[in-house]
Amino acid sequence: MQRQAALFEPLRLPCGVILKNRIAKSAMSDSLGDGTGHPSAEQIRLYRRWADGGAAVSIIGEVQGSAGYAEKPGNLVLDEAADLDRFRELARQGGENDCRLWLQLGHAGALAYGPTSHPMGPSALDLPGLRCGEMTTAEIRRVPAAFAQTARLAQRAGFGGVQVHAAHGFLLSQFLSPLFNKRRDDYGGPIANRMRLLLATIEAIRAAVGPAFPIAVKLNSTDQLEGGLNANDALDVVAALDRSPLDLIDISGGTYFPGAKSASDGRGRGPYFIEFARRARAVATMPLMATGGFKTRAQAEEAVADGDVDVVGLARALVLEPLLPGLWEAGGSPEPAFPRFADAPEGGITAWYTMRLTEIGAGTEPSVAGDIGPAIRDYEARDAARTKVWLRHFGDAGAQGS
Repeated sequence: MQRQAALFEPLRLPCGVILKNRIAKSAMSDSLGDGTGHPSAEQIRLYRRWADGGAAVSIIGEVQGSAGYAEKPGNLVLDEAADLDRFRELARQGGENDCRLWLQLGHAGALAYGPTSHPMGPSALDLPGLRCGEMTTAEIRRVPAAFAQTARLAQRAGFGGVQVHAAHGFLLSQFLSPLFNKRRDDYGGPIANRMRLLLATIEAIRAAVGPAFPIAVKLNSTDQLEGGLNANDALDVVAALDRSPLDLIDISGGTYFPGAKSASDGRGRGPYFIEFARRARAVATMPLMATGGFKTRAQAEEAVADGDVDVVGLARALVLEPLLPGLWEAGGSPEPAFPRFADAPEGGITAWYTMRLTEIGAGTEPSVAGDIGPAIRDYEARDAARTKVWLRHFGDAGAQGS
């Protein structure tokens, strides 16, 4: 009983905002933007469903500050040209039931979606499945202000906070990772240089939104690839973030570098990053969150009650059962039935979960059973259709990398 109580205790963030419990709906790329960078009715319905489910925080994955470096053509784009009223409706619906709806500030960099951009990263790369140009110093120095502008617009639209995406191989993660970052200037080499852009971005966001608006960071504990960001360097980043005007570090891992497993396709049966979270506790005083591999209430309760983390991030569990936090709090112990896919092709499992989100947004409650083949075809067809809409709407701004 005491362990369950710990999971539903409020948490005060350093900025003063109080979360009603310790469960967050982690960021996922739901790909439910309408192709013009705006929320769709299905996306609003999905986030209202999660708000009704009882999570303290819900995070919208991969919200772009411009059309130039989106991860998918279903991403949201929150810039000065956006219709803020449409974002306000998403913020209102997704913020019901005292749920804090945060935007994950994204920039895919070298992993930007090829049909709508020209990918650019810390260093030029020409590998099978990954080609990108190198950002100039001037382009790098513009990044913090661009993130800050998106955060300011998020605040104006009524969202409850932002999360800076510095994990899974997207731009800020690329600067942290020796796999992507071969620079020899102030942004490359030792980890103190590689984290420079991330720290500058957090400072710029805080200056833009003031002291009382939550700012989180999603950070890799490791790239899970030889030659990538390792745990020791990641701990150095955690220590530096603890000295920054930040409210929460969300610990994750993995990267979409060619040859790597999907960052969300797991490592074993239990929570994946608890061991790193324990090490992070030694160098950080701010609240910690871990995302990845939480499949049961007992796992979530243990992580919080033992002090390993302050917040548990649930992603696929809340795709399978959007109302899970409320069910747990009511004293039940339903555990989501995670499907098993034999010989799933690369990206297939992600496609299946993404299309399930689409069904929930459409107002249906699909069964867990499902064929991965149709999900992949539907996922790819939707990307193709949204790409056409994106290019018609954004034109050269998207194709050339604004």
